[in-house]
Amino acid sequence: MIRIAIVDDHHAIRLGLETAIRTEPDLEAVGAASSAAETAPLLYRTQPDVVLLDYNLPDSDGLSLCRHIKSGVPAPAVILYSAFADASMTVPALVAGADGLVHKGMPARELFDAIRSIAAGGDALPRISQPLLEAAGHALDDDDLPILGMLVSRTPAGEIAETLGLTPNGLAHRIMRMLGRLRVPVPDHAG
Repeated sequence: MIRIAIVDDHHAIRLGLETAIRTEPDLEAVGAASSAAETAPLLYRTQPDVVLLDYNLPDSDGLSLCRHIKSGVPAPAVILYSAFADASMTVPALVAGADGLVHKGMPARELFDAIRSIAAGGDALPRISQPLLEAAGHALDDDDLPILGMLVSRTPAGEIAETLGLTPNGLAHRIMRMLGRLRVPVPDHAG
C-alpha cells in the first residue's frame, strides 16, 4: 500500500484527489493539508510514502517546502503538482529535491502511474534540456554551478557538502538561495 499525503490550498482539489485515490486498491490517501503550516503535523502524524505538493501555496512556495520535507529522516518522496507544470520547472524541482513534477491536468491514470514509479524508487521528472540547464546556470552565481551540477546528478547532500568543503547548514543555505533565483513565477494562488 502506497501512503499519500496531499498538500494543496484548494479544497476541491484535495477532495478530488482523495476520492480518486480511494478507487485504487494499492494507494491510500492518509491525509491532507491546505498550507505549509499544516504540513509538518500532517507528515509527522501520517508518515506518508509520497507527498503530492502544490507548487504554489499561500503561506509558502512548494519549492522551499519540498526542500524542507526532503531534509527529514526518513524523507517521503515528493511530487510537485501544478497547473503550470512544464519543462521550465524541472531544474528548480530537482534543486528542491522533488522526485516528480506533474501537471494538475494530467489524467488520473498517469498521475497514479507516476506515484507508483516514484514509490518504487524511480522519478517522474521531465528530461532536462541543455537550454534549460544553461538558463539555470545563467541565473546562478558561478560558485553555485558545481552544486547545481551535483544536484542534477542526484548526488546526496552530504557528499556535495563534503566535496565542496561546506557545512550541511551552509549547503542548505546556498540551495535555498539558488531556489530563490530559479523559481518559476506562477499567477497568485495558482498552482
